[in-house]
This record gives sequence, C-alpha cells and structure tokens, in this order.
Amino acid sequence: MKSYELTIVMPGKTTAAKKKDQLERVEKIVEASGGKVVKTDEWGVKDLAYPIKKEEAGLFIGFEIELTAASVKSVADKIKTEENIIRHILIAKD
Repeated sequence: MKSYELTIVMPGKTTAAKKKDQLERVEKIVEASGGKVVKTDEWGVKDLAYPIKKEEAGLFIGFEIELTAASVKSVADKIKTEENIIRHILIAKD
C-alpha cells in the first residue's frame, strides 16, 4: 500500500456533530476500499480565496491514509459525492 494525503473542506459553519459524522464517513469510505486512516489533523476554519458553493469560509481537515493504487479513484469518486464536503484533494506522498 502507498501513502496518500487527503484534504477535505467542509462549510465553515459546520457543527461539531456534523463534523464528527463526516469524519466517520470518510474513514468508512477508506476502509471499505481496503485502506486505512493513519492520522487525522483538523486545521480549523479559514477564509476561502473565493466563494465555493456560496461559502466564504471552510473547515479544513487533513488525513494521512494508506491505499492500494487500484482503489484511489474509487475513494476520490465516493468522497466527491459527499454533500457536506465542498472541496477535496487526494495526492500521493513521497
């Protein structure tokens, strides 16, 4: 398995309950694809450079995950369908 960094952006006004639920959903998506979440790091609420889905601020959360190369696209596609995530990026670590 290879190491990846996944960063998600949720609306800045996300409640603690919604944040916890979304973190669990991301972990389930990764684990269902045969991967595992190594570390989760919340970066806090930051102003966005431009509005995304009418949101001016976003809650940034970073994940260090391990996935097989074959499951990367399916994880990215499933995260794209999550309605509480307004942006995401999944990149390979060196």
